[in-house]
Amino acid sequence: MDHIRNFCIIAHIDHGKSTLADRLLQITGTISDRDMTEQVLDNMDLEREKGVTIKASAVRMNYTAEDGKQYELNLIDTPGHVDFNYEVSRALAACEGALLVVDATQGIEAQTLANLYLALDANLTILPVINKIDLVSARPDEVAQEIEDLLGIPAESILKISAKAGINVEQVLERVVKEIAPPIGNEVEPLQALIFDSHYDSYKGVIAYVRLMHGSLSAEDTIYLMATKTAVKPVEVGIFAPDLKPVKRLNVGEVGYIATGLKTVSECRVGDTVTLVAQKAENPLPGYQKVKPMVFAGIYPVEGEDYENLREALEKLQLNDASLVYEPETSQALNFGFRCGFLGLFHMEIIQERLEREYDLDIVVTAPSVEYQVIKRDGTKLVIDSPAQLPPEDDIEEILEPWMKLQIFTPTDYYGTIMDLVIKRRGTFVEQDYPAPNRVQLSYEIPLSELIVDFFDELKSRTRGYASMDYQFADYRAGSLVKLEILVDSEPVDALAAIVHRDDAYHKGQALVSRLKKLIPRQLYDVAIQASSGGRIISRANVKAMRKDVLAKCYGGDITRKKKLLEKQKRGKKRMKMVGNVEIPQEAFMAVLRLEDE
Repeated sequence: MDHIRNFCIIAHIDHGKSTLADRLLQITGTISDRDMTEQVLDNMDLEREKGVTIKASAVRMNYTAEDGKQYELNLIDTPGHVDFNYEVSRALAACEGALLVVDATQGIEAQTLANLYLALDANLTILPVINKIDLVSARPDEVAQEIEDLLGIPAESILKISAKAGINVEQVLERVVKEIAPPIGNEVEPLQALIFDSHYDSYKGVIAYVRLMHGSLSAEDTIYLMATKTAVKPVEVGIFAPDLKPVKRLNVGEVGYIATGLKTVSECRVGDTVTLVAQKAENPLPGYQKVKPMVFAGIYPVEGEDYENLREALEKLQLNDASLVYEPETSQALNFGFRCGFLGLFHMEIIQERLEREYDLDIVVTAPSVEYQVIKRDGTKLVIDSPAQLPPEDDIEEILEPWMKLQIFTPTDYYGTIMDLVIKRRGTFVEQDYPAPNRVQLSYEIPLSELIVDFFDELKSRTRGYASMDYQFADYRAGSLVKLEILVDSEPVDALAAIVHRDDAYHKGQALVSRLKKLIPRQLYDVAIQASSGGRIISRANVKAMRKDVLAKCYGGDITRKKKLLEKQKRGKKRMKMVGNVEIPQEAFMAVLRLEDE
């Protein structure tokens, strides 16, 4: 065990985490130069395109250090985005140390801080590394000073590297060997292994990524999953090299995988503890929790006959992603579809793109909403995630909405514009902190419903991309909330309904009606678009009818002939309106999201 080192890399998005992992794999000879591609560990197309790690992955490297000894290094690559916070915390629990990669041009950002605090909570040894020193705009000495102010590690001892150019990368491995402690654990005790990630393989079932804390595991043992109370005989056990490589046994302190043969990821959850049926551990490892979706949206097929294909696609996605939840729902406007729960807006975007790309589906996604708690007058409590489920206003005592703790990390120049943005979104200021010169960390509390709609885009545009943010769930609080309904041609369109703050209802209703007026195509008769809230209409606009000039052939003669023709046209339009059906385009459903641009 003295020769094992388990570590991860934590960094803000685009600070060079995956590139550094590539270099380490090359230097240790884990991957031959012939097989080398950029971002080896990011094997999804979406990960490469967006330049962000979505799934955690692991790899074992063998490295001969300067002291001549051979070391086994297990690198656990963590997702960088705030939506996958729980997975990050489990991956950190599987390590003893973390490389903190900071971009020499950008300095420390919010995500770096958020994951750094998680790593410090998990008592990991932190090794700061300043990356991208080969760029013209790099300012490594300033960034080193920022890190010293934050962590108290002397600036001159911080490694300065360029992962892309391969400068000083060898020293990173030496530091890992010297400064990160070997794992501690007892081989004689019953097996306790932490599942820090999993994926689904169509031949081997669910593959659980594990770190053995105590005990050992051979391919013949029958394992027991403590949270889901499932016993199963594994198909194989093995290590990541970086492809799956079966081995006879895994020992304490090592990182590897168990191919369980289970059919869904939900039976083998991230954070669960694996032990043996023959010799069970008394207690599971701490920190396990069931991941809760925060953002909900309806997904509907554009063509009704694609409904079954959409169901199959969601089933397959759920095999790999236990945090995606869905259930069937129907909408008057969009017919049959599914109500899906996501970890956050980025997670929702990833799922949407995967459905469109990997399964070739045309889908309509409704505006996202959050989970509200409704206390009724008779004292019962309802949990709703769609405005359509809201009971009549007379029955409601109060509505509670989720609030988040929000940290924004920004250069001090943008202090005012960020304050303005958060206050506009009903946020409240908590405190501020100056972790580095010219940098401020602002802490706020803000409703989640205000955060999921365009907040991040607006923050980036107001601060020229310099600000970064991170958020965690705080609690549920009562708010003065009402349902905003949109009626098209006197029919309520449930997919356009939203739950909004009473003070914003008029402004939002008006903005939405104006936006829909531009988006809904003209029919052969007048179409009224109305916004209603609290039982009254608060805004209305008409989409004018397309008119055919029926009087073109009627020239000269008596006026009554013209009147007769117009009367006939009027009767025809009335009849058409009775059977008419207004087509609402996908852009109209997305209009709910982009009201702030008005």
